[in-house]
Amino acid sequence: MNLKEQKCVPCSGDEPPLDVEEEKKYLEQLQGWYLQKSGEHKIYKNFKFADFKASMEFVNKVAALAEDEGHHPNIIINYNVVGLECFTHAIGGLSGNDFILAAKIDDLIT
Repeated sequence: MNLKEQKCVPCSGDEPPLDVEEEKKYLEQLQGWYLQKSGEHKIYKNFKFADFKASMEFVNKVAALAEDEGHHPNIIINYNVVGLECFTHAIGGLSGNDFILAAKIDDLIT
């Protein structure tokens, strides 16, 4: 099933994070997201906009989506660049939710 068609599911914190092979499989379904493997595994992507106002409009869309999905990225705003970092805090690594959210975030741009 397409990541965009899935819904994030609540994380109990009992399941293990994805292994490297699973991470790579999911990552292949995303455009422009990168795997960070220092300490906890995370995925991240930077989005560039015309100005600060456009950046903030995007951040507000991401915030609404994250609330709807019950899964929240780390957000870094640097004027016209918004950096997003996804990982599942409760398990200290990546879960399917991170990739679902990333795919849906990308859909906000198109």
